Amino acid sequence: MSHTVDYYFAPQSPWAYLGHQRFQQILDGAGASVRVMPIDLGGKVFPISGGLPLGQRAPQRQAYRLTELARFSKWLGAPLHVKPTYFPVGGDDAAKLIIAVDMAAGPKAAMAISGAILSAVWAQQRNIADEKTLAELLKEQNLPASCLEQSYSQAAQMRYESYTQMAIDAGVFGAPSYVLDGEIFWGQDRLDFVERALASSHT
Repeated sequence: MSHTVDYYFAPQSPWAYLGHQRFQQILDGAGASVRVMPIDLGGKVFPISGGLPLGQRAPQRQAYRLTELARFSKWLGAPLHVKPTYFPVGGDDAAKLIIAVDMAAGPKAAMAISGAILSAVWAQQRNIADEKTLAELLKEQNLPASCLEQSYSQAAQMRYESYTQMAIDAGVFGAPSYVLDGEIFWGQDRLDFVERALASSHT
């Protein structure tokens, strides 16, 4: 029996970036499918769940976040600028592009463009709030240029709002969150548990 993981994330999240490739490998290894569900974390989820935008967090938390980013970057062998040029950055347009790609070409393509967008912010220091950058990323992933126009459609906007509401309804409060059979695994450092849960569901 194949299982599906709901993948809730913000396209500008460093933690989603650090976990993305490994999550894909876990899905492939388990023969599991994924629902790629970018959400409005800062605008809609945080106000309900008690999360704070980075700039409003205590200095100690901000400092420790930088330490952890550097630590995980080194451990995972994932290149990362702890203070990239374009961050904080709005993620709405990138999120809707991921949704448009999913609608046009399916979850595998959505995972590919998600990975490219996350890498653009954290490894390449590119501006994902810029339409030109998004167009370049589509081209680099050999995905239809028309997806950019479709990302501005009402259908993409409605799905973005729907995913955000589904995240809230599921109890999601941070990104990335992986939800399997109603159980939330928050953070890329919980991927070991996701892998175990997928393995145990096959037995």
